[in-house]
Amino acid sequence: MAEDPDVSPIRVVIADDQRVVREGLQLMLSLVGGVEVVGTAADGVQAVAAVAARDPDVVLMDLRMPRCDGVTATRQIRAEHPRTQVVVLTTFADDAEVLAALRAGARGYLTKDAAADEVLRAIRRVASGQADLDPDVQRRLLELLPAPSPIREGPPPDGLTEREVEVLRLIATGLSNAEIAAALVVSEATVKTHINHLFAKTGVRDRAQAVAYAYRHGLVG
Repeated sequence: MAEDPDVSPIRVVIADDQRVVREGLQLMLSLVGGVEVVGTAADGVQAVAAVAARDPDVVLMDLRMPRCDGVTATRQIRAEHPRTQVVVLTTFADDAEVLAALRAGARGYLTKDAAADEVLRAIRRVASGQADLDPDVQRRLLELLPAPSPIREGPPPDGLTEREVEVLRLIATGLSNAEIAAALVVSEATVKTHINHLFAKTGVRDRAQAVAYAYRHGLVG
């Protein structure tokens, strides 16, 4: 599909201490439309500096780098440059490390063997304000959470409506917006409205945090 010439490309910084990974990603992204690599970094310090200098939309962030690791760099970038979104780029060898990155503000997760279409999908989703967390990764991260509280009785917390709780529970099962809409027999736009409301009420930033919230408050078991 041809890219709309009036739409600005998504500006990306690649941060990885392995040169072959940086150059490989840069080459791959140069072959697709709608994305422009505006900088690269070999460690977290360079990543933060590149964001300050280039104002990218998205950073592909390795977690294990010298001088400043990806979690620390992600936290600093999200604090100082909240417009820039971060996609974690690593192996899934250390669950706690990935969870720490998500808590620091990363909105997506990719393994280094991800296919080109997966990388592009993640970049586009987080650039548009969505999260991109594979359901398998989401389920694995849930195993790191403390044991859930008993199913809550009484009114929902934080002023949530019963329908918003219902949507939250379906998010926790890993369903997409379209799948939730089908399950509730409503439009996808209505589902998005419910999600926006429940995110605002609970103070969560993305689906991973919403799932953690649901377990923490005993809304799912």
